Amino acid sequence: MRFFTRWLINSLAIFIVANVVKGIEITNLWAVLIAAILVGIINAFLRPLIIFITLPLNILTLGLFTLFINGALFYLVANIVKGFSITGFWSAFWGYILFSIISLFLNMLTIPIIN
Repeated sequence: MRFFTRWLINSLAIFIVANVVKGIEITNLWAVLIAAILVGIINAFLRPLIIFITLPLNILTLGLFTLFINGALFYLVANIVKGFSITGFWSAFWGYILFSIISLFLNMLTIPIIN
């Protein structure tokens, strides 16, 4: 139940981001659903490895480099999923920041429902 709730929340967040951030486009519902799953998988497995590898740079920038890593991974998802496209890195950067905020807010709203 928790997996499906978070998947729907991330899908909704990607849909909202695509309608707000210029340079991010979706063509169909399946692209949103697949992108949401892929963002979750990449954030669970690839992101921690990249953050560990770039740890000295992250420490030097006081964690701000993590924002660039997140944007790059969001851009990677757009390159993998057909129907989900991002025109440039800065669109991915701002899109992921907005995605994180929306996802956090929606997850906070559903915590009493899930538990």
